[in-house]
Amino acid sequence: MKPVHTSKAPAAIGPYSQAILANGFLFAAGQIALDPASGQIVAGGVREQTERVFENLGAVLAEGGASWADVVKTTVFLQDMKDFPAVNEVYTRLIGDARPARSTVQAAGLPRGVLVEIDAIAAVPGSTNPR
Repeated sequence: MKPVHTSKAPAAIGPYSQAILANGFLFAAGQIALDPASGQIVAGGVREQTERVFENLGAVLAEGGASWADVVKTTVFLQDMKDFPAVNEVYTRLIGDARPARSTVQAAGLPRGVLVEIDAIAAVPGSTNPR
């Protein structure tokens, strides 16, 4: 297993890695709407937060040698399921032609009071990720 880290996404705020490469897959930790430069939650509502989450996850994917086209599964955690249509609109626009499997759940609480968190699993092209 190999940890992945990029300064283009927020540093882990706990004892975990931004992502792990293992057996040809990249397992990205959930990303929230933190600006990596300031460490602050982005201003705005769920749409703005979802856009920042995608930027953060995209940076982690790229550092691990993958892109959204390689993502096989995402999990979307929402503070309130009523935000699903807005998040889905941003998700659809930013993920492009990729259509990974997805689960969406309402969480009782998310880190730092954010409205959305998303994690991802991607198959890394040409990777065997030796231990």
